[in-house]
Amino acid sequence: MNWIFWGFALIAGYFLFTEHRAHVIEYLPFVLLLACPLLHLFHGHVGHGNHKHEEEQKKP
Repeated sequence: MNWIFWGFALIAGYFLFTEHRAHVIEYLPFVLLLACPLLHLFHGHVGHGNHKHEEEQKKP
């Protein structure tokens, strides 16, 4: 059942790409420029939250 979904998705993706290639490639630079702020917003906040190591060093 899972292979039916992936087969349909592959065929649908192929036809979407071939039919809409002209205007998708036309707007690709704008999509990349709009993706940059989203990457900066969501990517860099992983290592900022856990500051427990400072409290552990103060304990004797």
